[in-house]
Amino acid sequence: MASLLTHKSIVVSKLAKYANDVAKRLSSHFIYHPDNEKPITGETSKMNMMQAINNAMDITLKEDPSAVLFGEDVGFGGVFRCSLGLQEKYGKDRVFNTPLTEQGIAGFGIGLATAGATAIAEIQFADYIFPAFDQLVNEAAKARYRSGAQFCAGGLTVRAPCGAVGHGALYHSQSPEAYFAHTPGLRVVMPRGPIAAKGLLRSCIKEQDPCVFLEPKILYRSASEEVPVADYTLPLGKAQLLREGTSATLVGWGTQVHVLLEVAQMAQEKLGVSCDVIDLMSILPWDEETVCKSVEKTGRCLIAHEAPLTCGFGAELAATIQAECFLSLEAPVQRVAGWDTPFPHVFEPFYLPDKWRCYEALAQLVNF
Repeated sequence: MASLLTHKSIVVSKLAKYANDVAKRLSSHFIYHPDNEKPITGETSKMNMMQAINNAMDITLKEDPSAVLFGEDVGFGGVFRCSLGLQEKYGKDRVFNTPLTEQGIAGFGIGLATAGATAIAEIQFADYIFPAFDQLVNEAAKARYRSGAQFCAGGLTVRAPCGAVGHGALYHSQSPEAYFAHTPGLRVVMPRGPIAAKGLLRSCIKEQDPCVFLEPKILYRSASEEVPVADYTLPLGKAQLLREGTSATLVGWGTQVHVLLEVAQMAQEKLGVSCDVIDLMSILPWDEETVCKSVEKTGRCLIAHEAPLTCGFGAELAATIQAECFLSLEAPVQRVAGWDTPFPHVFEPFYLPDKWRCYEALAQLVNF
């Protein structure tokens, strides 16, 4: 009897492990590719993306006495724990909870920034940033212009977790970068991992224009790298070429960069072609020079993003590439994106621009 129970226990344990492994894979549509190059030399520490963001805010609060961090539940660390330990370290007057009012959070941040403070506002999920849309688009983005540069909201950085997470469905999975990219006066940024997140967030905090910093939530704990401990910044508006090739240019941002790195490897093995892989990093402004230089070399371009296809930011890239690289193109620019539907729950794997959809589009490009 004891032997039978032991056997059943082992079977149940194996089934549980299998279910967990399957769930982990189904919860993401990518394999994470860590950065090996460091922006600065010196001591490093292994951090996931949540810890790297926390580290960037810690440095800011330490060096800038005017800096404050606020949002829904940030006092105890936030839903994703990005502000963990900061209230204990800097006090409740500098790291504090707000009411559930995204419009109020943005408006409060604008007031702080125009008064000269450094404001780091957290919107709990990017899906709920839309009540704050008027404040960000009509007030924060226009403050410097309408005042003739006498004052601005450049001290405001709005952080928001975005993108697919495996179980977020229609209210916790959206990627709203294209909405804000239509607004002169804003900066829109999305990192692909811990090293990029720390450097880009520090740049946003120092920037003289208000920034919308979108954090792919699935990377908070799935992405780990050896991150420099010292302070550093990465340039806004500058893309990074992560892999070099000659047959096609693959462009993405955030989580989708890792999908495209996997697609480039598949293309090398299955099609015998090599690809440039570019992380756009900054959505507004975006690095036209790097992208167009690559497309002029390869003659083909594939753009991939999680947001819906229609009016997604990939359309802006495609239009610019068509205008600037027309004589170099060997095939029409391809876009692979989310479908023009609300973000689904159980059908998330079919919605996302995974490696298979991207690979199929790349094969069509190469064989056009």
